Amino acid sequence: MNKRMPPMADMTQQLQEQVLQARSNGQKLNIVGGGSKAFMGRAADSDAETLSLADHTGIVEYHPVELVLTVRAGTPIKDIEAALAEEGQCLHFEPPRFGSASTIGGTLACNLSGPARPWSGSVRDQVLGVRLLNGKGEHLRFGGQVMKNVAGYDVSRLQAGAMGTLGVITEVSLKVMPKPAATMTLVEDMAMHEVVDYMNRRAGESKPITGACWVDGKVYLRLSGARSAVEATADKWSGEVMENGDDFWQQVRDLQHDFFAGNDVPLWRFSVDSTAATPNMEGNWFIDWAGSQRWYRGEATLSDLEPLAKAAGGQVSLFRGGDRSGEVMHSQPEALKAIQRRVKNSFDPDGIFNPGRLYSWL
Repeated sequence: MNKRMPPMADMTQQLQEQVLQARSNGQKLNIVGGGSKAFMGRAADSDAETLSLADHTGIVEYHPVELVLTVRAGTPIKDIEAALAEEGQCLHFEPPRFGSASTIGGTLACNLSGPARPWSGSVRDQVLGVRLLNGKGEHLRFGGQVMKNVAGYDVSRLQAGAMGTLGVITEVSLKVMPKPAATMTLVEDMAMHEVVDYMNRRAGESKPITGACWVDGKVYLRLSGARSAVEATADKWSGEVMENGDDFWQQVRDLQHDFFAGNDVPLWRFSVDSTAATPNMEGNWFIDWAGSQRWYRGEATLSDLEPLAKAAGGQVSLFRGGDRSGEVMHSQPEALKAIQRRVKNSFDPDGIFNPGRLYSWL
């Protein structure tokens, strides 16, 4: 069934005109959706003009049977999830909400995914296509509404983590999935030096696990899927069934857990090999994604943490707080910098979109 939703607000023409005017005037543009992720990346250029997608909203097309959804980039996540819930469906990458105004465009631009990431894939994996305004004001379409192999750059997925530096995302087509029939969370005490091996062993079993994290001396495992499979696994595995488990994972997803409270101490995000040992540093840790994502609260510098991340097989970034005038992303080798500059130049030859937001040199 093709379920066509009533349009809400198509601001494409106004956005295109603003891009063309900015290019003509040599004006930089700071792309903003709901504004809930303004803390991410380097500090925005204070001289840039705001290009807002907050009013560019609405579900363009929804095909529940084909599991495909197309929405305008400024559509709030909460509106998308409400529409999907009516059909018993959801976004399996569990998009974080850093506020009620969090949008799908911003989620893709910042490449944000929730606790189910190792098992259900990231937002990047769920994107089928995008529409994009480039730096010349051209409204381009990439990808489509079906999964297929792509030769060369997959431009749709290239937007994941680009933080608006390659253009203005106007529409996103996504794969959606049925909601799980049952969910249960197991919790038990465990030391940090034991938990990485434990989570990896559990994740390696053929069981319906969709979440594995550790904080404050406790390990949490989420089971989701057919009720029979969830209950059978819970009976076999150790740990107590947690009351209000869904609330806990929502707090983890949206960074609302007490670990993330406050901005006085910098929050660092490590993306590393799931089996790597956690660095022994003064400060608090939150281990998620069965060890692949590790949050650290502590005073440090990027140069201090990069060697530790590299030794653990990954990268580190300053996610929130701290000095945002310098670099906040893991440094890149010169060869990769050259490629990124060429890609940026092909999409935004005059460098008007989010200058310096991702890296000072981009």
